[in-house]
Amino acid sequence: MTNNNEEPLMTEEASLYDQIGGEAAVDAAVELFYRKVLGDYRINRFFNKTNMEEQIAKQKAFFTMAFGGPNNYTGADMRTVHAHLVKMGLDNSHFDAVMEHLGASMTELGVPDNLIAQAAAIAESTRKDVLGK
Repeated sequence: MTNNNEEPLMTEEASLYDQIGGEAAVDAAVELFYRKVLGDYRINRFFNKTNMEEQIAKQKAFFTMAFGGPNNYTGADMRTVHAHLVKMGLDNSHFDAVMEHLGASMTELGVPDNLIAQAAAIAESTRKDVLGK
């Protein structure tokens, strides 16, 4: 299908992944996000024994998939991956801090508010599983 200028018309809305800028945007957001997380005394202890290079790669793959991009996520489900953190005391206040850093990272990178809200809703939908509830 084309318009008068012979350009293809999009028949469905672009995914959140595409709207925020694809791979480069997800990569930048995740890198900035983890700098914020690791600098936050409220939550950085949960990453003391984490290989951050692997963690960042997994997070990029997860966000890419969750935001509607290519599904290359091979990690376990949220409940399983976070169970050891729940045993360390992970709770709603920590999840809230993570959400705060996600929003702040996307804001800092110039992502429009409506797209940040979509990303936040997707992240929020994992709260119960992450917290093992």
